[in-house]
Amino acid sequence: MISESERGGTVFAEERQAQVVEYVHKHKKATVHDLTAVFSVSSATIRNDLRALERRGLLLRTHGGAMVTTKTRYEEALQERHTHNLQQKQMIANAALSLIDDGDTIILDTGTTVLELARLLFHKRDLTVITNDIEIARVLADSQDGTLILIGGVVRKQFRCAVGSLSSAILAGLLVDKAFMAANNFDLHKGASTPDLDQADTKKAMIAVASKRFLLCDHEKFGTQSFAQFAAVKDFDVIVSDRFEPREQRLLEQLGVEALTP
Repeated sequence: MISESERGGTVFAEERQAQVVEYVHKHKKATVHDLTAVFSVSSATIRNDLRALERRGLLLRTHGGAMVTTKTRYEEALQERHTHNLQQKQMIANAALSLIDDGDTIILDTGTTVLELARLLFHKRDLTVITNDIEIARVLADSQDGTLILIGGVVRKQFRCAVGSLSSAILAGLLVDKAFMAANNFDLHKGASTPDLDQADTKKAMIAVASKRFLLCDHEKFGTQSFAQFAAVKDFDVIVSDRFEPREQRLLEQLGVEALTP
């Protein structure tokens, strides 16, 4: 635990707030007393954090604490997504790497799990990579020796990706071997979804031009839904996750979808 006297300032406040979001999402709810003990800060500091996080739509304040927001339009900010379940995302990325062959033409959807896959592509040769994610493009521009195509469109500044009709129009003129997709939410009956309609349309365009489609999704997202569906379960050839329940594997098998774990 880190005390208030050990670190301070805006940067630490942002780091702590990201950790508060992660803690509440892991435990579904938390009291002010819980959070002061975990982070070794005053109750006033925690209450300020909770007010700031509620304004950003990341948590719901309750009497004496906070709980996970369940709104279908909720979308975790990029900073929180980068650190949340990082180990699981890296495990999923390692498993997904085995699905890529030298010489492939692939789409990398925007998302922090797909970003972890992008960090591993130096293991492959002569790839053509198409992405709408600015951070993924930056990583590949520095490390990948193949061809990189950055899809344009309206930039979602908080999430560093391009979406909208321009993105979809560019994608419609392409044919690719494989698409590696991300999802904010995934349900075995309702499919993959995201809170943003423009984001959903761009994801649909990616799926439409790929010969094979792979969903990279940590198990914590299973059984959740958000505003805009972009794919049914059967639209994917393989779903890569850190784990599956036996009933989930059975259902995927019935749908002809492979369940892949690290």
